[in-house]
Amino acid sequence: MTLHSQSFAECKQTVTFATLNRMDAEVAVAASLTICALAYYNFVHIKNETQIKNRWRKRRWWMTRIHRNRSRITMEKQLNELVAEPSEEFHKFTRMSLTDFEYLLSQISNKISKQDTQLQEAIPARIRLALTLRYLATGDDFQSIHFLFKISPQLISNIIPEVCNALNEALKDEVKIPSCSNEWLEIEKGFAPKFPRAVGSIDGKHIVLESPINSGSEYYNYKRTFSIVLLAAVDSQHKFIFADIGCQGRISDGGVFTNSILWKRICTNRLNLPVPHPLPMMTYPTSSWQMGLLPFQNIS
Repeated sequence: MTLHSQSFAECKQTVTFATLNRMDAEVAVAASLTICALAYYNFVHIKNETQIKNRWRKRRWWMTRIHRNRSRITMEKQLNELVAEPSEEFHKFTRMSLTDFEYLLSQISNKISKQDTQLQEAIPARIRLALTLRYLATGDDFQSIHFLFKISPQLISNIIPEVCNALNEALKDEVKIPSCSNEWLEIEKGFAPKFPRAVGSIDGKHIVLESPINSGSEYYNYKRTFSIVLLAAVDSQHKFIFADIGCQGRISDGGVFTNSILWKRICTNRLNLPVPHPLPMMTYPTSSWQMGLLPFQNIS
């Protein structure tokens, strides 16, 4: 009887320990699930709060304040005011007449026009051309032009090369050397009253630039600036018939001319100039036709 009671007590104790162990496991699992649920809840709650805060946070402007009121209307108004001025303010601004400006615009408008986006209106083609002409006429830096047109320097640096490429493509056939003697004679008629037998006026212009890297004094000119030389020949109506650009600023106009394609054609007799004939008040033909180094403003 004692042995039986002892065995029963041991079995009861074993069952109690097993029950406790199973309850401990269930509690542990429940606790783990509770912790996971709380963690997920906290994650979702924090995420929602973050989205709400981001939705109502103060947005940053993607353009400076002086550009915010820029629109197509304000830019067109600024240009129209220059056009309307009777004192040729537009000519001073772009260095050309309104007629010439409109002609250039008609030639390149399709190439430089952009479409509006949801974020902003595109810069009109007229403003793009006016901006480029102002840069070419004055040599102002992008930062200075940006205050004038309320366009960022970064955008200006894209607009100017694009417009220049369009101008080169549209006008490349406008600057050409006459190909026959009759064309040279037509040019000579304009010079004849003052300069008989002259077929062109040629001169050079220094284009100031920053000294190229490792160039030393190669581009340093007599004006004490660094430059490249634009050498151009025009007829009596100031129309370009030849242009050469890129020679180092230290070289004189005569040196630039002797290194140009025009001089090489003269030396090899490939310009198709008219046959020599007498000057006024002379009985013998001249040996050659002349292209003088004359100031452009004094040739008409």
